[in-house]
Amino acid sequence: MKRRNQSTKPGIPASEQESALTRKRGLGNFRDIIRNLSLIGVGSVLFAVAVNGILIPQKFLSGGITGLALIIHYVFPSLPVAGLYFLLNVPLFAIGWAFVGRRFFYYSVIGMLSLTAALACVHVTLPIQDKILSALFAGVIAGIGGGLILRSRGSAGGTDILSVILLNRFSISIGKTFLAFNIIVLASAPVLFSLEAGLYTLIYIYATSHMINLVVTGLSKRKAVFIISAKWEEISSKILKKIGRGLTVIHGQGGYTGNEEQILYTVISLRELSKLKDVIRQTDPSAFVVVQDTLEVMGRRIGNQPHW
Repeated sequence: MKRRNQSTKPGIPASEQESALTRKRGLGNFRDIIRNLSLIGVGSVLFAVAVNGILIPQKFLSGGITGLALIIHYVFPSLPVAGLYFLLNVPLFAIGWAFVGRRFFYYSVIGMLSLTAALACVHVTLPIQDKILSALFAGVIAGIGGGLILRSRGSAGGTDILSVILLNRFSISIGKTFLAFNIIVLASAPVLFSLEAGLYTLIYIYATSHMINLVVTGLSKRKAVFIISAKWEEISSKILKKIGRGLTVIHGQGGYTGNEEQILYTVISLRELSKLKDVIRQTDPSAFVVVQDTLEVMGRRIGNQPHW
């Protein structure tokens, strides 16, 4: 007998309930779809501005599939970057179908088509002559664009798919994966073009990877806080009531005294950190506090992991 994950609700036709369940498992509700499509669209335009407005005029390379498309375009100028980007994504989407969720896959298809269209249609000239400034500015624009796309429930294809797989399975940050996958591009640049082209590309890729990390998780960094205090009950009560965050009480023992200690553990947002410090100072100025950065946090109320 097959178990049902969701019981039928009285008064609502079964066909409508099935349709609602399909939407939940598919691209999401209408508001969610609009938000994700907006992020993908704006991100694609920004990325295309960086490629067509700076990288191609300056003869710079890029990372991942875009970089490979640019190399082929520079060698064979008659081949458009947009078409090359589309064709090179086909095998990666075959991998994505096998290893990532269906919703992420569908949105990634939309993202890849959106970026392909943006690369073909968005042509903006940015009057920047200095090559270092060009590389930095292109990295900022492309990083913001790529980060916005990844803030949606999909990607723009290319190495983004592989990056998300590694993030979900091994907690390797997207920026680090993006940087690592570009070693091949950087190694080929001095051979095919010049050493300067490779160095400028390195500056661009470095700036892009940092902006992607900043947009995806940097602005919503969570802090893990450990608090050891004789007034732990009072501090615990204030964290729950004044800050509105949950916490865990961990039973410990002092290494030197051998006395039992109660350790408070909580995860808060960056803007709540100063409020927490004030609570601790007012309650117990001698409390021992450790604040740590987190890579990602999963959870409905405090989580900052993108829902891929």
